[in-house]
Amino acid sequence: MEIVIVSLILLATIFLLISERLPVDLTAIGIMVALMLSGILTPPEAVAGFANPAVITVGAMFLLSQGMVRTGVVGLIARRVMDLTRGRAWLALLVVLAIVGLASAFINNTPVVVLFIPVIISMGCRLGVSPSKYLIPISYVSILAGTCTLIGTSTNIIISDLSARSGYGALGMFELAWVGLPLALVGFAFIMVAGPRWLPDLDHPTCELDGQRKRRYLAELIVPRGSALVGLDPCADLPTRYPGLEVVELIRYSHIFHPCRDAVAIAPDDLLLVKGSPNDLTHILQGKDVDLPLSEKGIDFRKPDEAFVVELIIPPQSSLLGWRLRETYLEREEDLHVVAVERSGLHYTERKIKDIRLRIGDILLVWCRADRMEKFRGRSDWIVVEDVHDEIVFQRKAPLAGLIFAAMVAAAATGLADIMVCALTAVFLMLVTGCLPLKEAYRALQSNVLMLIAGTIALGRAMEQTGASQYYADLYLGLFQGWPPVMIMAGFLLLTSISTQVLSNNATAVLLLPIAVSTALGLGVNPKPFIIAVCFGASACFATPIGYQTNLMVYGPGGYKFSDYLKLGIPLNFMVLVGGTLLIPVFWPL
Repeated sequence: MEIVIVSLILLATIFLLISERLPVDLTAIGIMVALMLSGILTPPEAVAGFANPAVITVGAMFLLSQGMVRTGVVGLIARRVMDLTRGRAWLALLVVLAIVGLASAFINNTPVVVLFIPVIISMGCRLGVSPSKYLIPISYVSILAGTCTLIGTSTNIIISDLSARSGYGALGMFELAWVGLPLALVGFAFIMVAGPRWLPDLDHPTCELDGQRKRRYLAELIVPRGSALVGLDPCADLPTRYPGLEVVELIRYSHIFHPCRDAVAIAPDDLLLVKGSPNDLTHILQGKDVDLPLSEKGIDFRKPDEAFVVELIIPPQSSLLGWRLRETYLEREEDLHVVAVERSGLHYTERKIKDIRLRIGDILLVWCRADRMEKFRGRSDWIVVEDVHDEIVFQRKAPLAGLIFAAMVAAAATGLADIMVCALTAVFLMLVTGCLPLKEAYRALQSNVLMLIAGTIALGRAMEQTGASQYYADLYLGLFQGWPPVMIMAGFLLLTSISTQVLSNNATAVLLLPIAVSTALGLGVNPKPFIIAVCFGASACFATPIGYQTNLMVYGPGGYKFSDYLKLGIPLNFMVLVGGTLLIPVFWPL
């Protein structure tokens, strides 16, 4: 009876996930509720998935990905790839997939995919192609590459250990490459051709934002003594050092120079009138090359955690209208500093930004103390827009964020610590060092994905405890009675491939490997090809997002439907089935 109940829950889950009649996180909650109410699992067992290392690891990876975006590491990688490929979308995809595949063969593919999700989104937006066409491919390539080496995926290591315990020897580091490499190359070529054609062409929200007109502000910057800018050409050299910034005027005492018209070099105490985006201005202010005039309020631009960058829009009812900026009470506020001004069609006619008379629609870029932000909300004199703070990239933290991420990958790859431990440690370091603000960390968690993992873990546990998995395995293998050994081996390859779409690949391997060995011994043939078949079948988790955690990671960012995974997933599963059936007996004779 329990097997029937679990089977009905499984069928309902598959139907809801494919049809998307309910949101995936609600479906996941429904799984746990159904298993508890039916008595299949106790409440602690049903919710044990929330404490599962896979859930915690995936959640930590979302935070690490956001930290890499926030510090500009992802943007740097995207620019390097685009420079290398000269903006050709197909070549950029080829380079990214090649990097992902090579890295995933030797290190855990989870952090590799995490790193390249935002890279793909950034590149797609810049190249004018939908990121949704390329996110599933990086997950699939990482899975295929992981089958080429012993350490490419944890499933290979588990099967190697089980094989050694059974007396059939451990797997060599590159033993699986005889089959894994040809399958990976064929799969790579298929993904390159079919991915852009078959996957959905969706507009990504990030691309929508990137397509909007970027506001450019006027700001005044003082060049202090000892600045690295001294002696540089303000027209040619400064934009090279700080791309995106344009020097409009250089004011030296009472004389005004126009940098691209007058031959002049930057000198100490010069006042530079520059135009740039909030990100450009924040970047230069976080260094030591320039200061703001009259920055005696004690706001440190080099400590992003202690400050907040916001826009103040001047509305029609503001009492500030018509007043010069230096005459308003904003100048006397100790907790904020006006960095720059943006006005549509603004021509700089005043000698100083502080002399600009405020008009309706003017936008002030303000640096405010984070702990005093509440006092500036709800005022009638301005409208606070905080979105700009989320667009600021703290490039000064990029080397530190890159070092933390690289250390995590190295520690996980060398076995120094478990991937979950490495990921949580890296998240902690990014938070305490300011690479990722805590407020953004909470927003970066994709709760629907985490709920789905927890729900499917509960379902997998129920299938194991009730014997449903064993029952279906025996029932399936009964179909192959009397068949040649190579076809029965192919049946195991297909069975593990189907099972891993619902169960985790590790659980599938542990469950089916003893059955595979027993079946081979019963047939009087070498069990090693059956062991290898389970190894490749357990990693062939392409047809559903719940088959592997990297599939789940791209589910949300790509805006995919459950059915989108079938488009490439079923052909790839078929490729593994046919390729494994033909190649495994060649290198591991029956």
